[in-house]
Amino acid sequence: MKTITKRQWLGFGIWATLYILFSVWMENLWLLFGLIVLADIYFTKFIPWGAWKKAKNKRVREILEGIDDILFALIAVYLINLFVFQNYQIPSSSLEKTLLVGDFLFVSKLSYGPRVPNTPISFPLVQNTFPVLNCKSYTEWPQWGYKRVKGFGTVKRNDIVVFNFPAGDTVALRMQNPDFYNLIHKDGRNTILSHPEIYGEVIHRPVDRRENYVKRCIGLPGDSLCVIDNQVYINGEKIKNPLNMQFNYYVETDGTPITEEQFRALGISKSDRAVISTDEAYGNMLTYMGFKPNEHGRFNLIYHLPLTEKALALVQRISSVKQVKIEHDEWSDVYPVGYETGWDRDNYGPIWIPARGATIDLNPQNLALYTRCIVNYENNTLQVLPDGKTLINGEPATTYTFGYDYYFMMGDNRHNSADSRAWGFVPEDHIVGKPLLIWLSLDKDRGLFNGGIRWNRMFRTVSAD
Repeated sequence: MKTITKRQWLGFGIWATLYILFSVWMENLWLLFGLIVLADIYFTKFIPWGAWKKAKNKRVREILEGIDDILFALIAVYLINLFVFQNYQIPSSSLEKTLLVGDFLFVSKLSYGPRVPNTPISFPLVQNTFPVLNCKSYTEWPQWGYKRVKGFGTVKRNDIVVFNFPAGDTVALRMQNPDFYNLIHKDGRNTILSHPEIYGEVIHRPVDRRENYVKRCIGLPGDSLCVIDNQVYINGEKIKNPLNMQFNYYVETDGTPITEEQFRALGISKSDRAVISTDEAYGNMLTYMGFKPNEHGRFNLIYHLPLTEKALALVQRISSVKQVKIEHDEWSDVYPVGYETGWDRDNYGPIWIPARGATIDLNPQNLALYTRCIVNYENNTLQVLPDGKTLINGEPATTYTFGYDYYFMMGDNRHNSADSRAWGFVPEDHIVGKPLLIWLSLDKDRGLFNGGIRWNRMFRTVSAD
């Protein structure tokens, strides 16, 4: 056996220490068997780890060296993405004006503790589907259960949180919006399954491969939440609204269009500017809302716009604006889908948010509210017999005790956000991390060199406000 040099001992000592600390952090001492591999790399060399370096052909050595570098980079990116942070792009307007479409975020996995992956064999930086190839970016086997290691804290009220979409466990690939369960309520399960040319293949996704969403945490485990006229109450107390919260309004002018400069001052993107007075489909609705035709028998220019409190005040000061009415909701489908509650988007609840260890009675209303928690998230079977008795995992049950904490998420763009009011609670095992930093922000309404980069947003921290 060759003499072991100080350099070998030093390299082994550094990597072994880091690996031991990682194993303790993961709370899995079985990982310590990996020290045998480290010892072989530095000392015994039974496996020829660097045999490619001895290739006589220079070109072969260069190719193998490139492959070695690529593999090392992929492994490093994979581990960083799993346990430290990941990049996330804001795809929709649900959190405007707090976060904007086109913001690129660093999302910390350490803030709430990283999860051990459910699907450990996957391609880094791809959530579930390879672009172009249109195939899965992960393997179905092995699949591990939920485990979260220690982080710096827990989810707090008003935190902006990235999480896996709970209702994304089942997906019709060609029609992913609305979610599968709202799609069933709208079109029927048999219709969806019998028309793959319209809806696509119906697949199931593991928790960590469901689409990433970002919303604000409004309700914590054990809270009772209620929305009354768009104001959120927690445990009977009115909570402070986000600084940039906005709602949809109908804005009537005397016929003078709102200018591009005014829209920019209001912070309204082109995709959010809708003129509805020229759309015949809105005619009866406008009359219902109290708008009246002018002397020519036509409606004046009426916009449908999302406005913050500040933007609303600015709109009301525009000389051509005659009146502004907030959009009221009376027809939207809300969670729980298919159960008559009388709730809508603007007046919702009261609803109790499940907490780990808490017990509920199993009655028709609770079954409507919490069946997804019991079956889809906590992996039980549930059956209601014709005589009204409930079986959980084949055993009679009159109560149920929750195994997870749950959260209620809402967007700051309250009228343009598909959130917990539409699809229910977010289980703790779906929590991904906390956005910390905006590292790039692109305005899709402008050219790259004509204001397309929002320099004033770059390297801004993401706070609860």
